[in-house]
Amino acid sequence: MATFSPDYTLRLQRLLEVCRNLTPNLDFEPLLKSLIEIASELTSSESSSILGYDEEAHFLRVLAAPFYLMEKLGNVAIPLDRSVAGMAFTTGKPIILHHSDKDERILRIVDQDIPEKSTSVLAVPMIFKGKAIGVMECRNKFNDAHYTDEDVDILETLTAQAAVAIQYRHLLEEAQRSYEKALELDRMKSDFLAITSHELRTPLGLVIGHISLLKETATPEQLEHLKIIQNSANRLAEITAELADETSMKRGFMNLRRRRVGVQLLIQQVIDTLQELAVERNIAISSEAPRKEISVEGDSEKISVALSNLVKNALIFTNEGGKVKVKWEEVPGYVKISILDNGIGIPKEELPKIFQRFYQVEKHLTRKHGGMGLGLAIAKEMVELHGGRISVESVEGKGSRFMVFLPLNADQQKAAERVFIT
Repeated sequence: MATFSPDYTLRLQRLLEVCRNLTPNLDFEPLLKSLIEIASELTSSESSSILGYDEEAHFLRVLAAPFYLMEKLGNVAIPLDRSVAGMAFTTGKPIILHHSDKDERILRIVDQDIPEKSTSVLAVPMIFKGKAIGVMECRNKFNDAHYTDEDVDILETLTAQAAVAIQYRHLLEEAQRSYEKALELDRMKSDFLAITSHELRTPLGLVIGHISLLKETATPEQLEHLKIIQNSANRLAEITAELADETSMKRGFMNLRRRRVGVQLLIQQVIDTLQELAVERNIAISSEAPRKEISVEGDSEKISVALSNLVKNALIFTNEGGKVKVKWEEVPGYVKISILDNGIGIPKEELPKIFQRFYQVEKHLTRKHGGMGLGLAIAKEMVELHGGRISVESVEGKGSRFMVFLPLNADQQKAAERVFIT
C-alpha cells in the first residue's frame, strides 16, 4: 500500500479548490499564470513554467513563466533532444532529476539566461487525447528536497487543466484564421461581382440600343434574328442587374426611399411586366384582390423587385399549361402577399436552402431553366430591408406557395424587427 506524507491530503484539498475556481476561467494567459503559481506552491518549488510544442519548428517554447523569467525565456527555442522538458515530451512520461546541476541533460542555454540555476527539475508532459502538446516544469524544490510521486500526481492534474486551455486556444486561433479567410474570399467575390456587373452594363446598353436602331430598317427575316439577339441581351441585362443588387445588399448600399405604395397597383405592374413571359410559356397568370384597397409604407422599386423575382420564379418552374396566382390580404400590422403555382414544386430537403445566394435546386433543373440562384435571395433581402419576412410551402410535383409579410408602416417595421413573423 502506498504511503503519503502528512500534508498530502491538505495539498489535494488545495488542488481541488484551485481546479474548481479555474475551470470557468477561459482567459488564456491568466489561466496559465494561475496554474504555474499553484504548481510552485503545491510542489514547494522556486518557479514553474508551461511550455507548448511548436509543430512547425519542432521545438518547445515557453508559454507561461514568472514575470522576471518570461522576458528572457519567451523567445528561447527549447530542443526536444537536449532538455528535460524535451525528454518528458518525447517519452510521454514524467521526468525527475534530483541533482540536475550535474546532469548533462539540462539545457545550459536556459540556465545562462536566468538568475536561478537548476538544481532539481520535475517535468510532466501535457497530454490531450493521447497526444503530447507541451510540458509543465517545476524547478528547484525548496530546502534541497527531492521531488516525489506526490508532486508528480499534483502536476499531472494541473497539466490536464493546462492542456485543455492550450487546445482551446489553438481551436480559437484556427477558427479565427478560417473566419478571416472566409471574409477575404467573400470580399474578393463581392469585388468580382461588382466589377463584372459594372463592366457589362455599358456594352449591353450599346447592344440593346443598336438593336432598336437596326429594327427600323430590318427585313422580316432579319427581325426574327434581331429578336433572338435582343432576348439574349435582355437576359444578360437581367443577370447584370441581379449581380448589382446582390453586391449592393452585401455591402450595405441599399437605402429605402419610403412613400405610400398601393399594393394592388404594384402587383398589377409586376404581372403586366411578366405577362409576355407567361404567354410565351402558356401559363395563366392572375391576381385576387381584397375588397379593401391596401397600401404599405415602403420603397416601391425594391418591393417590385422582390415580387417580380418571386412571380418570375413561379412562371419558370411551372410547366406549360399551368397556373400562377398572386393574392394579398391585410393581417394585423402587415400585408400578406401570396404567390401560388401548380408547378414542379421543391423537394422537402431543399426548402431550407432556397434563399441562399447562388443556391440552385436540382442541377438538372437549373440547366433546363437557367438562372444564377440569386432571385430568391434578392427577394428575401428586399423584403427584410422593410422589416418583413418571406416564407415558402411546397409539395414536390404539386406546386409552391411563397408568402411575403410586409409591415404596413415604419412603426410596424420597428415592431417587426423585434418579433419573428410566423
